[in-house]
Amino acid sequence: MACAVSGGADSLALLALACGAGCDVTAIHVDHGLRVGSQDEALIVQAAAERFGARFRAERVEIVDGANLEARCREARRSVLGPDALTGHTADDQAETVLINLLRGTGVTGLGAMAPGPPHPLLGLRRWQTQGLCRLLGLVVIDDPSNQDPRFVRNRIRHELLPLMASISDRDPVPLINRMADHARAADAALHTFTAGVDPTDTLALRSVAPAVRSMVLRRWLTDAGGYPPSTAEMARVLEVVEGRAVACQLRGGRRVARTRGVLRIDGWAGETAGYDHLG
Repeated sequence: MACAVSGGADSLALLALACGAGCDVTAIHVDHGLRVGSQDEALIVQAAAERFGARFRAERVEIVDGANLEARCREARRSVLGPDALTGHTADDQAETVLINLLRGTGVTGLGAMAPGPPHPLLGLRRWQTQGLCRLLGLVVIDDPSNQDPRFVRNRIRHELLPLMASISDRDPVPLINRMADHARAADAALHTFTAGVDPTDTLALRSVAPAVRSMVLRRWLTDAGGYPPSTAEMARVLEVVEGRAVACQLRGGRRVARTRGVLRIDGWAGETAGYDHLG
């Protein structure tokens, strides 16, 4: 079992709980090289891993500060952690993710945010609980200053929006938001079952179903193929291809969706200029 361990309270609690449960654990620390002394934090994680009987691996990725920093760091971590690594995301992270998705503009799938279980086994815990566990165990916890940086949407949601919501409602909004996420995932699963019989590559079949079903089938197909959900603009371009008003459209990640004789396919990057090719 690979556990991503940054040295913060959540990931250290994940390490301690996984080892305490008898799992065969490798703690992986990823240094992004964004601040002076960050390489020394691996030593703190290594000491914790040795204490709990876990193996340890240090990885370093080269990230330059600038636009889309969070997304670039996340992708770099994934590249070295692997797809099955466990993370220490808590119920508080889940609520923040739901709100981030809302601000980006999302549907039912985005409202569901992260699914409980692997690779997010701590979604049933609150952040104060992971911090309390680390204090109880006497662990040295790394306080990442980037968690206070107002450039990042998640930080503003954590430090500004959620406290404001608590003040307005006079209650803790995190359990309420997580309950909504649970309902959204259940609804999304039911809708997936309902639409499972629609071939996402068959434009005739797609045009024969309701627009909401068509969009849902295509969104899931594109997400499964690319690892991330398409944007609203990308979906609009793909629908142009489905409806016969374009023969291809470009997507993020060097991909494009093309249509040949009524069948859709996903190709690699086809050029640097064309947004999508209209029929004459």
